[in-house]
Amino acid sequence: MSLQYREAVEWIHARLRLGIKPGLSRMEWLLEKLGNPHKSIKAIHIGGTNGKGSTVTYLRNILSEEGYTVGTFTSPYFEQFNERISIDGNPATDDEITELVAIIKLLAEELEKTELGGPSEFEVITAMSFYYFAKIHPVDIVLYEVGLGGRLDSTNVVQPILSIITNVGMDHTQFLGDRIEDIAFEKAGIIKEKVPVISGVDQNEAVAVIERKSNENQSPLHLLHKNFFVEHVKSTESGEVFNYKSESLHRSFEILMVGEHQTRNAALAIRGVELLNRLDLLNVKEDSIETGLKKAYWPGRMEKLSHIPNIYIDGAHNKEGIQALTKTIQSRFSNHNVSVLFTALNDKELRPMVEELEHVASKMVFTSFNYPRASKAKELYDLCTIQEKQIADHWIDYVAQYLDHAEPNSVLIITGSLYFISEAKPRVVELLENKKNKGDRPGRV
Repeated sequence: MSLQYREAVEWIHARLRLGIKPGLSRMEWLLEKLGNPHKSIKAIHIGGTNGKGSTVTYLRNILSEEGYTVGTFTSPYFEQFNERISIDGNPATDDEITELVAIIKLLAEELEKTELGGPSEFEVITAMSFYYFAKIHPVDIVLYEVGLGGRLDSTNVVQPILSIITNVGMDHTQFLGDRIEDIAFEKAGIIKEKVPVISGVDQNEAVAVIERKSNENQSPLHLLHKNFFVEHVKSTESGEVFNYKSESLHRSFEILMVGEHQTRNAALAIRGVELLNRLDLLNVKEDSIETGLKKAYWPGRMEKLSHIPNIYIDGAHNKEGIQALTKTIQSRFSNHNVSVLFTALNDKELRPMVEELEHVASKMVFTSFNYPRASKAKELYDLCTIQEKQIADHWIDYVAQYLDHAEPNSVLIITGSLYFISEAKPRVVELLENKKNKGDRPGRV
């Protein structure tokens, strides 16, 4: 890693001190100075509480399979900062990130002197992405993942060809409100005038909010299980099989991402492609949908790191994510001894998350990690009511011990904050490879 690149990324991360700054005024200021690059991008805008990243990766793989060059803007990154701005799954280079920071840093310093104040970390990265996809590395289409909420999120300056709202759950309530209707209102803020919108939202009160916003904007609304349908058929060793049905497509598909909830995300992607084909904005063949879905991979989503013993990581970072995870554990590992290594950010609803995991875990192990909002292991431990529980101050040592003593029918699920999962994966992979090289255990799958 070059010093110049490291300094550029450190400057970006230093802006975390400004916290979360909802609103579009700073973004509009930055983008005007940059020549409004966002106006020349063909984009799909994806919001929702959970499933955004998976829906992005299904769409990306389908479109790439058809031959389109596809940009993605996602957060947070998993292993490398550059992942946040990628083309066909390939992160922007260190030199490109450095070039982008050189451009944005001067504007950020100028903006800081105005009454608007300096841009946040996320606003800086969003501005970088717009400039990158419009000026440095133009692409056929860009998939923009909402950072927080929707209405006041910095990505919401984009004028998309399609909006997708995956679902609505009780997360980030300190910013979005403490009622489903309030959160749905914020998510529905990405709906643009006369731009079609697809949604997998299923709570009646949330659907009502999204329907009202769509009607106000004359935006055609396509609801899962109303305008198109998905039916889970079976789980395979490596993924899921499901039936998809709409007015123009009725067939089964297979995905290699684990969990019944992933079939819903895949259905949203299929519907998106159907609509854009119908509007002559894309030309994607059915074979590309099938092959793209099978190739889709999103790190940290029930990702298998080891087969003997079974070790999975899953970024279930809120109550809805934990509920999806526990459903997957119940369907796949009902006859296994399941140990869960868990930590989360302290601004989440911690007790409901721990309570959900207690239903499926034979043992709960709590830890913490180096992040400003990370929960303390003791705090999580005290919330747990099952007898088999422990604190692991050094979680990697616990994983090493697990590898040495795990029984054949045991499973370890490492889950919680995405920030923790992104830190944990490379260290667990390294541990597995070291053991493999020593002949102790099989390495990574």
